[in-house]
Order: sequence, then C-alpha cells, then structure tokens
Amino acid sequence: MSNRRVLAFDFGASSGRAMLGEFDGQTIRMQEIHRFANEPVTVGKTIYWDILRLYHETRQGIAKAVRAGGFDAIGIDTWGVDFALLDKRGNMLGNPVHYRDLRTEGIDGQVFELIPKEILYGATGIQHMRINTVFQLAYLAKYRPEIMENAETLLQIPDLLAYFLTGKKRSEITNSSTTGLFNPETKNWCFDVCEMLGIKKSLFAKTIYPGEIYGILSKELCQELSCEEVPVIAVPTHDTASAVVSAPAVSRDFVYISCGTWSLLGIESDKPIICKESMEANFTNEIGFNDKIRFLKNIMGLWLIQESRRQWQREGFDVDFNTLENEALEAEPFLCYIDPDAPDFETPGNLPERIKDYCGRTGQYVPKTRGEIMRCIYQSLALKYRYTVENLEKLTGKHFKTINIIGGGIKDALLCRMTANASGRDVHAGPVEATVMGNIAVQFIALGEIKDLSGARKIIRNSTDIKVFKPVQQEEWQRAYEDYIKIL
Repeated sequence: MSNRRVLAFDFGASSGRAMLGEFDGQTIRMQEIHRFANEPVTVGKTIYWDILRLYHETRQGIAKAVRAGGFDAIGIDTWGVDFALLDKRGNMLGNPVHYRDLRTEGIDGQVFELIPKEILYGATGIQHMRINTVFQLAYLAKYRPEIMENAETLLQIPDLLAYFLTGKKRSEITNSSTTGLFNPETKNWCFDVCEMLGIKKSLFAKTIYPGEIYGILSKELCQELSCEEVPVIAVPTHDTASAVVSAPAVSRDFVYISCGTWSLLGIESDKPIICKESMEANFTNEIGFNDKIRFLKNIMGLWLIQESRRQWQREGFDVDFNTLENEALEAEPFLCYIDPDAPDFETPGNLPERIKDYCGRTGQYVPKTRGEIMRCIYQSLALKYRYTVENLEKLTGKHFKTINIIGGGIKDALLCRMTANASGRDVHAGPVEATVMGNIAVQFIALGEIKDLSGARKIIRNSTDIKVFKPVQQEEWQRAYEDYIKIL
C-alpha cells in the first residue's frame, strides 16, 4: 500500500478549506490544514466574488500542505453557475459576479420571449432559477455587449482556479451541466440556444470529465511554493456532484439531500428525466461522476438560518447556531410555515422580517420571537423535503424508504429529526464532510488507488459514522403537512 496523499480544496458560498486526504486501503483519513472566509464584496449595486483573494487562499493552502509533508495531486470543487470571462490574452475582464446579484431579475422572462421555457428545458433539463448561467450571459449579451465582444473564454469558478494553477482552460462537465446551456444527453453545449441569445459558441472551453487531468501545477508556482509538479485533477467540480459520490447508499435506488447553504434533494439516474411533468415540478438534470445524472431539486437550505442570524447580529444580538436551535425547540410547533423557495428569501437582507411578511400575507400566524421564526424555518424545510420526495416518487414511479442526508447540515440534528418526522422515512445522516470525501475519493480513483465509485462509497461508509433518525409523531406531522401544502 502506497502512502500517497491528495489535497482537496472545497469552496463554499461563505467559506473554504484545504484538506489533505490519505487512504490506508480501508478508510480515508482527512486533515484540515487551511480554512478561510469567502466573503462577497458589494461595489455600487453589484455583488462580486473576491476571486483573487480565493486564489491567494489556494496558494496558502498549497504552501501549508507542502509543510505538512506534501501531496501527489490537487482537486478543486466549488458552487455552480458563476463564471469569469477572459480576454484573448487570458486575463479576466472583471471579477465574477455573485449569483445572488440582482442583475438577472426579469431576464428569465426576456429569454423566454426568445426561447419558450419548454424548449429551453427540453434542451438542457435544467431547473428554472434566475441565477442560472444562461440568464447571466443573456443579461451581458443584451446590456453589456462590449464585455461579450471582448470575451474569448468563459471559465466557471473551479475551472478558473485550475487555470490559475496550470494555465490550462477546460470546462469540467459536472459544473458545465449546471449552466442551462448544456445538453445532458449529448454531453455538449447547446450552441443553437447560444446563437438565439447572442452568445458566441467560441466562449466555451474543451470539456473535461471527472478523473481526467487539467494539467500540471505550473513551474513558477512550484518554485515559489517549494512544491512538486503534481497534477491538478478534475474531480466532480460542482460541490454537489462531489458530495453525491459520498452518499452512503447500500442500494441502487436512494434519495440524497446534500445539505448546506442550499439543499440539493435528488437521486442518481442512468439517463436524464426530461418531460412536461419534471419541468412543471422544476427538477433539474445535472451530470455526476461516471456519467450519472443527478436528477434533483435545488431547495433554499440553511441560507434561511444563516441570513436570519446575520440580521440578528446586525441588530446587536450575538447569537450562535446552538442558541437558535434551542430557541426553536422551545417554541410552540406548527404555528406557521413558509415556502423556502419563494422569491422573498433569495437575496441578502432582513429575512426575519420577510418571513413575518410572508406569514401575514398567506393568512397565517405571524411569528413574534426568534424561536418562533426559527421553528417556522425548520418545520418548513422538513416539510418541503417531504413534498419534494413525493414529487420525485411520482416522476420516477419508485418508492424511497430512506433519505440520506449528507454534508455540513447534518450537524443540525434538529433538522435531521424533523426531516424523519415530516417524511415518515428513516434518515441516515452522514458523512459531514461529504463534498471533501467525494473530492478526495475521485482523486484516488484517478491515481489508481481506489477501483471505482462502488468501492469509493464502501470505503467512505467505513470512514465515517452514520446516524439514523427514526420518524415519530406521525399524526401531528401529517396534519402539519396538510396545512403546509396549502401555502405552496
């Protein structure tokens, strides 16, 4: 057994980290060596990602990994949809704009005047969300044509960071498939859609698949950081695609919820599911590892709690997440609900006040305390999960007895318990570090240390504790569900 180690970078919507992974033949061990904030910057009315800071933190992570004993490969995963445009010299034309920026408000309607919604969905199978890359590019094509004229290459965030490290321009397929401009059946860009929207097809770099190599870490960086010239491997660069690699499923058919700032609820499918019913239910078809399709629904997740906490902090209340969870537990249950995916909750700001407004507007009890607001959020998320699983069963004709919750959100045991209660299904929670585990496992597959996806999942199950939550209080939650679906 070799002593090879890999370095995984995982960039989330609010923070990032560098993790060293080592495989002993039975389990994967991880060591966090660098953690950093990912704080968007607002200039004027535009929200940007601070990409140069993130690249700086990447270099810091590499330097720390060298001091910790070195590594044999690097893998990067991030969120989807966002991108940078490069000119013909390979320089950025500006910082990437944050998906929560308001520039795409109303753009989807303008796009659908050119391409009917059902045509766009039929070509891409992608859930309709105003944040999608297709709407961001449509905005630029119409309102910032000078940028599009000077743009030579589009790189999504993980591809951009890999380009900074290697000088190679590639489009990794799991992230490309989130754009609303990629066909999950042909595995190619929808150039006819691009033409109708005034987006030149030459923008898109050559596709690369998970397990392939972007390139070798540049000599200049290696000299600067005293690093070996190691490969930068294309893992499933969309963080959900890496997380799904870690799903501790023991059967072929399983439901997962990758739970973090967003909740990604879905299944693995051998083929895309693109039909009128899936479009109306707003399910998405994104590519995963081994050409699997991640048939899923994006649900507003822990963002609701995170942004509410930020508002209370702005008001001078330094509350932590444990305090908020306890306050939710002490509040009276089933007073009111929200649809987590309502437009009210998409953007930063005073979410507690928006939740009150939503409840009042829908004729419900208006929550008064932090605990009541938190209880409303928790219950609403758990009930939305049930609603989505039931839609998934209608679309697939299958029944799912178990929900696998993976990712950092499982630290919130209250949400896991409520999900079991609301859905009437066992919840298997773990691993917490699902995205990093998947990133690391695919690197070891690429290096020949792990055989395949099935072997990786078995190893990951051996490497983590899985907690099981059984449903209780079924009658109360059934009544709550009947009330909940009235507001959707």
